Amino acid sequence: MLGCYDFNGHYDWTFEWFRKKGGEELTERYWVEAIADDCQSHAGAMIKAGGFEGMKKYWGFSLEEEGAGCHMSSGEDFFRIDMSECPSLGILLRNKIKFYHDYCEHCVGWVAPVVGRAGFVVYSEHDHGGRCYWEFRRKDDTAPERTPEQVGAKDVRNMPDWDRSAIHRFAKSDPAKFKGIKID
Repeated sequence: MLGCYDFNGHYDWTFEWFRKKGGEELTERYWVEAIADDCQSHAGAMIKAGGFEGMKKYWGFSLEEEGAGCHMSSGEDFFRIDMSECPSLGILLRNKIKFYHDYCEHCVGWVAPVVGRAGFVVYSEHDHGGRCYWEFRRKDDTAPERTPEQVGAKDVRNMPDWDRSAIHRFAKSDPAKFKGIKID
């Protein structure tokens, strides 16, 4: 059995191996088929059955188990995670492991299809320093995601070390970013 240090490095290496063999589309296909459809199918079932409550249950447990530095918030029309210390990327950064050019993209690579099938959309940004946020809304909700001012002090975008020069953004309004991912 792989320990977490080996697993995260191997995961990162695997993403790059797929990219070299078949480009970004093959890597994205791996995220959907191997992660979203297979090893995270339990998350999909929980979210489909419970909606925002299912999200709270799934991520509340998994992020606590991983020792993530994060804050979760919710309302009637959203569920949000602000991650200030990603344990997975943290292992890679501390050990200077970097194979795939954007390790963080694998999260949205499996999360977007899982929540999409359950009737939700996700807005997300990450800064390559172990910080990201995820805001989930119902597919038919036309309200924009909340701003850093609306979220307040727990919003990672308000952190002094949020690296604005390295931000990658994913939003339902930009589905072309992941050509191979079916989010509807």
